[in-house]
Amino acid sequence: MGKKSVTDMTQGNEIALLIKFTIPMLLGNLFQQFYNLADTIIVGQFGGEYGLASIGAVGSVNFLFFSLCLGMGAGVGIMISQNFGAGKDDYVKKIVGNAIYITLVAGILMSIVSVVFARPILTIMDTPEECMADALLYMRIVCGATFLVAAYNMISSILRALGDSKTPLIFLVVACVINIALDLITVVGLHWGVAGAAIATVFSQTIAMVGSIAVGVKKNPYLQLSKRHKELNTDIVDKAIRLGIPLALQNALIAFSCVALQRVVNSFGSNVMAAYTATGRVEQLVQQPFGSLGTAVSTFAGQNAGAKKLDRVKSGCIKSVLLVAIFSAIMLVVMFSFGETIIGFFTPNQEAIRIGAIGLRITGMFYFFLGLIYVFRGMLNGVGDAAFALINGIIEVVGRIGFAAILMAIPGVGLWGCWYTNGLTWAITGIGCVIRYMRGKWRKKVFV
Repeated sequence: MGKKSVTDMTQGNEIALLIKFTIPMLLGNLFQQFYNLADTIIVGQFGGEYGLASIGAVGSVNFLFFSLCLGMGAGVGIMISQNFGAGKDDYVKKIVGNAIYITLVAGILMSIVSVVFARPILTIMDTPEECMADALLYMRIVCGATFLVAAYNMISSILRALGDSKTPLIFLVVACVINIALDLITVVGLHWGVAGAAIATVFSQTIAMVGSIAVGVKKNPYLQLSKRHKELNTDIVDKAIRLGIPLALQNALIAFSCVALQRVVNSFGSNVMAAYTATGRVEQLVQQPFGSLGTAVSTFAGQNAGAKKLDRVKSGCIKSVLLVAIFSAIMLVVMFSFGETIIGFFTPNQEAIRIGAIGLRITGMFYFFLGLIYVFRGMLNGVGDAAFALINGIIEVVGRIGFAAILMAIPGVGLWGCWYTNGLTWAITGIGCVIRYMRGKWRKKVFV
């Protein structure tokens, strides 16, 4: 079987393989964030007084509904990487075939639920009345297209598990250009506000999904399936669910904790909401190198775990921590030096700029812990330690809700507790991941 479009990570220099895999994926993730940045900057400048705050109010909810799809995609990716590493080519193709059914069910279910319960969720989040109409419209359009996100995420997980991080990048670049052009047309030109931004984002996601599937099927032998590979295999679906559901719950719990914190942010009014939305977009960019490296570590760990090379898994993980430390130090300097300038790109509101710049400096002090989360979570997920994924999500919920309650009760902390809550939550979660790794139980979690 020709394997030009896949990468075997079970041999060769660990750090070189990880960096080679990470760079295309990082570029892809950065372009994906440009979707959000384009929406945020254009809506913040041209989408009306409450446009930016309205999009911010929906961000955590979006992730909550995407979480099931992300988890199932990750579960399928783990199975593929481990079985690829073990040399089980035909079984890999069967996993790909059954991923179709998993994607359809998860994506359509989440799309329906998000549209039906949009208003009650935004009401529970204490969304200000002046932001409600725009937030509701944006949520129903973007979350209603969750099935498209599910399909793109699944094909991306499959390709990355096989070592192909370039194909998703190509179509994210194309989609990003289309998204920005449509934002300018719908929001600035046609004055459609948040609806225009939402439509542009959904259309762009569709382009990325269709393109990745079409090219992936054409050039990747593991996506060229015969009829028998598409037959429903309950054993594969069961394994995918057992791996994917804890990961989905982890994502859902993290999203829930973000929703809970967003409710606290909303209580401080639209200036703080706008500042928090802007800092959140910046932090999403900062997280991309961490997230890309974490996904690379997950694929690396999965393939090597399948090949029974567990010491190689450990070596790759430890070397990744050094990369995290270097990047964290650089970003800390950037946030302290250019905080006001960075936030100024998102909003002309001077009070929001002042608040957001201080918020960036607060969370910047915790970036190293954020990087640890991605590296060790990626490694543990890659070897199939699904149980810890759920524990990890619970830690984040306890951290965000607990720290928010404690910090808001301390005189003088006030609104800054929103940003300190995130930083301290990263710290305890990162330490929890390291402890799980050091205990060594992950060595017995391999599914193959």
